[in-house]
Amino acid sequence: MVLTDVGAGEPVLVVDERRRMPGRGAWLHPDQRCLELAVTRRALGRALRYTGPLGTETVARAVARHVEQQDQPQLSSTVPGMPPVPTVEKESGLEADGDPMSTHR
Repeated sequence: MVLTDVGAGEPVLVVDERRRMPGRGAWLHPDQRCLELAVTRRALGRALRYTGPLGTETVARAVARHVEQQDQPQLSSTVPGMPPVPTVEKESGLEADGDPMSTHR
C-alpha cells in the first residue's frame, strides 16, 4: 500500500497491487488479523512515516477480496483421470518443498 495525495490535500491510503506507484510504501499480509494488528499497533502510520489519521477502508476491502479469492476452489490444469506430471526432476534438490532457494528437506 502507498500513501498518496489525490489532489484533495489529504493523503489517502491506496492498495498498490502492481507495486508501481511512486512514494513510500508499506507491506501487509493479505490477512484480516494482520490488518487488525497493524491498525491496533499503529504500524501503518509508522511504516509510511505519516502522523495523521489513516483511513484503512480500502485496505480492508482489498484484504477481504483477497481472502474470498483464496477461499474459492482452484481449478486443476491436469486432465481428469491422468496422474499429475512432476515439474521437478527427482534428486534435483528442488523437490523437497518447491522453493529453489530453500535448503530444508
